[in-house]
Formats: sequence, structure tokens, C-alpha cells
Amino acid sequence: MRFIFPLFLISALFLNAQNNYPQDYFSNPLDITLVLSGTFAELRSNHFHSGLDIKTQQRTGLKVKASASGFVSRIKVSHYGYGKALYITHPNGYTTVYAHLSKFSPDIEAYVKQHQYNKESYEIELFPKAEDLPVIKDNLVAYSGNSGGSGGPHLHFEIRDKQERPINPMLFGIDIKDTTNPIIKSVYVYPLDQNAFINSKNTKQKLRLTPLKNGDYNAENIEAIGNIGFAVGTYDRQDLAANSNGVYNIQTFVNGSRNFELDFKRFSFDETKHINQLIDYEHFSTKKQRIQKLFRKNNPLSIFKSTRNEGVIKVEDSTYSVYKIRVADYKNNESWVTIHIKGTKKIATQPEEEKVTPYFIKADQTTNLKKGIVSVDFYKDTFYEDFYIDFEVNNDTLKLHKDIKAAKKSFNITYDVSKFSNEDKNKLYIARLIGYKNYPAYTSTKRKGQFLTARTKKLGTYALTMDTVKPTISARNFKSKQWLSKYRYLKVKIDDEESGISNYRATINGKWILMEYDYKTKTLTYDFNDGVINDTKNNLKVIVTDNVGNNSTFDALFYRK
Repeated sequence: MRFIFPLFLISALFLNAQNNYPQDYFSNPLDITLVLSGTFAELRSNHFHSGLDIKTQQRTGLKVKASASGFVSRIKVSHYGYGKALYITHPNGYTTVYAHLSKFSPDIEAYVKQHQYNKESYEIELFPKAEDLPVIKDNLVAYSGNSGGSGGPHLHFEIRDKQERPINPMLFGIDIKDTTNPIIKSVYVYPLDQNAFINSKNTKQKLRLTPLKNGDYNAENIEAIGNIGFAVGTYDRQDLAANSNGVYNIQTFVNGSRNFELDFKRFSFDETKHINQLIDYEHFSTKKQRIQKLFRKNNPLSIFKSTRNEGVIKVEDSTYSVYKIRVADYKNNESWVTIHIKGTKKIATQPEEEKVTPYFIKADQTTNLKKGIVSVDFYKDTFYEDFYIDFEVNNDTLKLHKDIKAAKKSFNITYDVSKFSNEDKNKLYIARLIGYKNYPAYTSTKRKGQFLTARTKKLGTYALTMDTVKPTISARNFKSKQWLSKYRYLKVKIDDEESGISNYRATINGKWILMEYDYKTKTLTYDFNDGVINDTKNNLKVIVTDNVGNNSTFDALFYRK
């Protein structure tokens, strides 16, 4: 029989009664049954997901409707991130966001292209006035796509408040069919200081889980002493999709009293970076699994609710406790884990010794490390905690610890490149070496005199890398001197295997043309419907520059009536 706390029932009823968000104001942005590939606030790399990812039946071009009347207040077109994104502000103060679009509705598309041609730039950000682009609820505003950092065709949909804080759209009555309980993948227990022991060990341990017939779980019993904490690996599934999505609420209880709560209802963009302190960052870095800590340490996230002793469990000798974890989705489907804790001073092994190095980071102080031609600047509050850091420089290679410590903000890595010739200096960049093959991944590098500087949040191995190879450019759907009268699109493939593409410029007969760049397919696309081409004989010229200044030029002749 499932054990349910009366306290929780009262709390749940109270929370549901306190939903003051309008329920009938916003409509579904698509004319299909809503099926999700991503839920609100689920865990992503370095951020919480800020909306719902709505599946578009594995295709692009579905009609996207205004979820409510208002006006287009912002339009952003970028190669990465949200790709083509539309922001609509509504009279009730909320803003809806529609991202990864393939194109906008005709009037909005014309407005955007006019500004792109005036600026001669595909990437653009616009802030129309209220009277420029008014929209009516359920009218067409765009078409779904796969632009930007999208991993497949879908519509990213958000609702934000006046403070630009994203809120779970389900709170506004956006309904998703879900009768499925969340899945508990793993539970871990941590000794939180050197005086804490779990099963006679001073190390993190994974607990065996036994699924029960009712969908709950029992974890193996533990013997412990001192301050301990738990973490859970969990996900949710809705009825119409097999995607592993985020959950809505996590609570813990000790002997029937609430101990800790994570409430994924709303957050602000300036705090989302602290996700790396919510998860076990080292665990994610080494095992590629996100587990959420059920205790709070140096973390200002607003999603923490009702924490007692910051979620830490103090286990004393000769005590018996029952620790429970409740994981729920928005529809209040729930899964429980029960863990029995016996307090004992049983003879324990020695605490795990921390590796000591000559370099120590104090989180509340600025630290500068320098050796050879490399210096690293950590500013105050770069990290969440103090620790000994590995710092080693061998020729042009910097070994800066392992990427197992979460950073709040970026730090600087600077190389003195005065020993290089002027020609070589212009081809150098700072790369992070990734994987067992030490693949050099470009890190945004700035040049100032004799110094190269990269800003990053990731520890790891870095090296000076030289790029002398020009980008490649080739025709994708045509040949030079070809007649293209029946073509709607002109496509060119561009690539750079070293430092990566920085910018490009395309002209026909000397006139700038708008070519949309899809970095996933490495394709530039021009739409002849833009009306720039009026001549029969046309000269296409494309110039592509990489991140260290190498550039290539592609010329082609084509004919069109």
C-alpha cells in the first residue's frame, strides 16, 4: 500500500488553488495535438530549458499561430541558439516566444528581409513598435522549422512575464496528455564532510533500487553517521512520446516531515547558469548523466522551496530514519523512493584524502596563475567552492585541472605569443583539447598586441593551435554557366575544419544578397523570390572567412530569365 503524507496532500491542494495564471487566454500555437520532445525547466547543458519543445511530426512548415492577440515586439535571426525567433507581447503583460522557425508569415517576413537587406546581414535583431506588426489570436505568424541550435524539426514555445522570466506554459492551460509516472533511474548518497560515513565509507555511493508493483521504488538500506545528502537521476514521459523529459517537482521527507523541495515552475535567465551547481557536475562531466542534488550548497537558485537544514540529513548514532523522495510531473503523476537509514558509529575507513597541489583556489578571492607563456585569471566568485587546482604548462599546452568543477562565470586564459613571427601570430588561436584524441576545439580568441586571450567556463586542457587552411566553398545544386530559370533556390556549401567559419558575404553582379546559413548542413541558401536578380547573365561571388582571418572566394556564372 502506498504511503502518502497528509501534509503533502494539504500542500498540493494549496498549490493548485494558488494557480493565478489565466487559463483560457493562450491557445495552442499549432493546429495539431501537442506532443512534447522537451518540457519546461528540464536539465540542459549549462541552462534550464525555458519552454516547451513541441513536435511537428518530423517535418517543417507547419503553420504557427499567435497564441493570443498582441504585437510583435522582438524578432531575432541568428545562426545558432533560437535560429529564427518571434516574440509577441500581449495586453495582459505576458510575452510568448516562438523559436527555431523556418520562416515568418508574409508581412513579418517582408519586414525582416527589408531590414536584413538594409543592414546587409542575415543575423539581425529587431524591436518593432506596437503599431508596426499587430497580430490577432490564432492568426498565422510563422512556419515551424529546424533553424538555429535545433536538433530536429520542432517548435520551441515560451511564455514570459513582465520581468522576462519564463514560466511553465502548462500553468496557463496548455494541455499535454500525461498519465505516466516519472521514472527513477538512480539514487546516490553523499558524505558531506570528512566526519560523515556511509556504510563505513567516506565516499559517494550509488544505491540499489528495487521497483515495486505500484510504480514506486525501495532503495537498499544504509548505515550512516554525520551529515549526508542525496541525489536523484530521474525523468518523465508523456503518453504520446517516448522522449525522456524533465520533471515538475521533487520533494524529500524525513520521518514524515518535509525536508527539501525543488519546484520547476518559473526561473530567471540570470540564474539558469546555476544548474551546474544543482546537478553533480563531476558526475555529469565524467559519466554524461545528470543527477540532481537534493541538498543545497552555495546555490542561489529560486527553484529551491521549503528546505530544512538545506536538505542535509544529520544522522546520529543509534537512530533509525525513513527518508523518502517524491518525484512528480505537472499532471501530479508521482513516483516515490523509500530509504531506511540506521545511525551507527561502526568502525569506518579513513576519509578520502583531497589531492593537494601547489595551487589553491579560494572562491571569494581573485587568483592569478602564471607559468611560461601562459597566465590564467580567476576572478572573485568564479567557482562555488574552494579547491586545490592542477596547473601545468608544457610548451604551448596548458593542463588546467579536469572539467569537474562547475564555474559561475568565465575566466581568462592568456598566451604571450611574442616568440612567434607576425605571420604566424595571425593564424594562432586558443583551442580546448577534447576527447582521447585531443581534438582542438576553437575557443573564442581575442588578440591584443603580443597576447591572445580566451574566455571560458570550462577547466581542462588547452593549447595554442595554428590554422593556415582556408575555408572551402562549392556549389551545391548548380554548376557554373548553368541556366537556373526554373530554380527557386541557389545553394552553396561552405566549410572550415580548423578554427571554424567567422563570417561570409555573397553578391550577385555586385549586389549583396541574403543567403541563409544553416551550420548543421553547412549550406548557404539564396531565395530568388527576393527579387534582387533582374539580369540574364549573373556573376555570383561568395567570400568566406574563418576565425583567424583565412578567407576563400568562390565565383560562378549562371543564367536566368
